Amino acid sequence: MADTQRTVEAAKTRLDSISLPYGGWTAEARAAALARLQSQGLPGRRDEYWRYTRPDTLTAATAPIAVPEQHDEDGVFDHLDALKIVFVDGVFDPQASDDLSLEGITLERLAATAEFDIHWAKPIYGILEMAGQTPVARPLASFNTAQARDGVLIDVKSTPSRPVSVIYRHKDANSDVTLHHVVKVGEGATFELLESGAAAARFNHVLEVDIADRGQFHHVRAQGPDLGCRLVTHLFTRLGTESVFKSFTLGANGLLTRNECVIELTGDDAVAHVAGAAIGDGDFHHDDTVFITHDALRCESRQVFKKVLRNGAVGVFQGKILVKKDAQKTDGYQISQSLLLDGDSQFLAKPELEIYADDVVCSHGSTSGAIDEDALFYLRARGVPVDVATDLLTLAFLAEALHEIESDSLSSAVGERLEAWLAQRRS
Repeated sequence: MADTQRTVEAAKTRLDSISLPYGGWTAEARAAALARLQSQGLPGRRDEYWRYTRPDTLTAATAPIAVPEQHDEDGVFDHLDALKIVFVDGVFDPQASDDLSLEGITLERLAATAEFDIHWAKPIYGILEMAGQTPVARPLASFNTAQARDGVLIDVKSTPSRPVSVIYRHKDANSDVTLHHVVKVGEGATFELLESGAAAARFNHVLEVDIADRGQFHHVRAQGPDLGCRLVTHLFTRLGTESVFKSFTLGANGLLTRNECVIELTGDDAVAHVAGAAIGDGDFHHDDTVFITHDALRCESRQVFKKVLRNGAVGVFQGKILVKKDAQKTDGYQISQSLLLDGDSQFLAKPELEIYADDVVCSHGSTSGAIDEDALFYLRARGVPVDVATDLLTLAFLAEALHEIESDSLSSAVGERLEAWLAQRRS
């Protein structure tokens, strides 16, 4: 009881330190999210799904300082012909962004539509997030829905000719950013969303994706590489009949990262893949928490997560597959693996299956290990320096996760970024 009271009081303190938006088409969703937050309280270390990750710096009234670093992180997707949307410390930068128009889609900003009474995103904004609060409370997502003032709203009516790339730039060491995006993929349409960059000293991000029948949503993001940043992201998605959802996240450095993904397969024959690759060195804590619910016939889900850790870095994976009673013919696959490059790093895993249907194929596995000494010896015997050989084996270890990316060009771009980060670490 004392712990619950303490987390509720922490939520009140955090809310007292900010001003909340009001009015307009988001008012109802914001009020409901605020009520949830006031009831739930902010997350604490005693919460089951926060036992491996300290939420203190994510819930504090002020963001810890993170000095921006000089780098060209936009380069991850530079070679692609994409519509660019740039946020600098959470503020939309119209000079750096492209014109927000693309055939087949309606693209708006949350801030620009805040005063509208009616909007197409109203049945989605905060609604998927609210559904994702059961059976596990996600109070930082509720905080985002209640407090976010800006974000991108994308209504995909037909397949556009190019993807949308949202770029986050970090310039202020004290920046504390909250952004909320909504994507609606129409029937039979295909849409690709890219995200990249170090967004802020502290970043709270929500992405809600509603995919209609036979729609496809492909998502690739590159997080980092600023060392001192703290971020928590939430991805909520709902899939219709024969729809496809694929999301891949690349993480490097960053003091604390918590990526939550909540997926609900509500239409028959839907497919959902979520994957990630992370490399961490030293004071690095990276947490992937995934919850997938199968609530329809013949659906497929895959979770593939790989982490490479050294010098005391910590990796966390919490993944659950819930198969409801009528979700027959479900195919669920989950794997989480870590490569520990020294004896100081650690990987904490909590894979779960909860199955109520009787005609399913579901599996999960989690392993941790060191570099294969035989493979390392083979490379060194052929003149490859030990650090280069280690990087080659690291890339081979991460390859399975990269194969989850639908686009070959994007997969190559992410692989090149990984190689560059590893080379930079060697130097």
